[in-house]
Amino acid sequence: MPSQMDILTITRPDDWHLHLRDGEVLTTLAGFSARQFGRAVVMPNTKPPVTTVEAARRYRDRILAALPAGTRFEPLMTLYLTDATEAAEIDRARASGFICGVKYYPAGATTHSDGGVTSLARCEAVLARMEELDVVLQLHGEVPGPGVDPYDRESLFIEQELAPLVRRFPRLRIVLEHVSTAAGVEFVRAQGLRIAATLTPQHLLLNRGAMFDGGLRPHLYCLPLLKRERDREALVAAATGADPRFFLGTDSAPHARAAKESSCGCAGVFSAHAAIEIYAQVFEKAGALGRLEAFASHRGADFYGLPRNGDRITLAREPWRVPDTYPFGGGTLVPLLAGESLDWKLMPAAAPA
Repeated sequence: MPSQMDILTITRPDDWHLHLRDGEVLTTLAGFSARQFGRAVVMPNTKPPVTTVEAARRYRDRILAALPAGTRFEPLMTLYLTDATEAAEIDRARASGFICGVKYYPAGATTHSDGGVTSLARCEAVLARMEELDVVLQLHGEVPGPGVDPYDRESLFIEQELAPLVRRFPRLRIVLEHVSTAAGVEFVRAQGLRIAATLTPQHLLLNRGAMFDGGLRPHLYCLPLLKRERDREALVAAATGADPRFFLGTDSAPHARAAKESSCGCAGVFSAHAAIEIYAQVFEKAGALGRLEAFASHRGADFYGLPRNGDRITLAREPWRVPDTYPFGGGTLVPLLAGESLDWKLMPAAAPA
């Protein structure tokens, strides 16, 4: 019988940044997230991207249909911001009841971002309407381009785009997604309560050396890239600290093994198979396991103005081995920490009385 120190029960967490893809893989991916999270902010960079409220409604219906029977999981939908997005679409989003924000991708910055924004100056009317209606802007905070050092993309974005944006729209609520640098942490801390950030398991767990440990490891390639150890330490301090503006967002981004292990591999780390267990491992290593609930279950809901989940999950100290692969459509998917051991394991939900 495990002791009390080997059991951790917390309010069911939420994932405030998730890629569920679409089509035949949706059933597999939705099940991974639904077993641990009550809600998830679903990214709109599908093919084609989700640029309208009606497209988001149809995508939401497909997600709900893909969930395992009896699952209670709420997809929180987002719109893909483009140069052509109209302010009227923000009115429809606000009235929908199921769209929680609008996602900004710089054109060409990451997976399926070809239709992203070429200049925030083209979106002034939309951003003004979002500020007026209190619709959250979710940012992929990088400056792309052949002349930009890939390790400087986040810092440059903060300096060139985010700081001016905050000055122009001081009441706009903004989430800097998958923050990866000490500079990103410092910027959020220096702002008011309307600016927040999500933190991924890979950026909390690993520094950039991990991608080259014993050879090139393509399944750790993500955007933004893993950064220096001092950046990782700053992220862990933010996650485990008391600032309510840093919360869980996995950015779990699956790609088939063949698409990762290629001459031009895709960016993205798949972590939805064991996200809460990996976060628990990070928090325990930092001596802050008692703060996991606030980070995973409270802060995101509070920032988005949603009620915290009413049910709970239980983790047990029970070492288990992460599978080498999972089925993924007609191929396989290599998860974060494939073949390695985790100390915490999510326990199955109790059957209803």
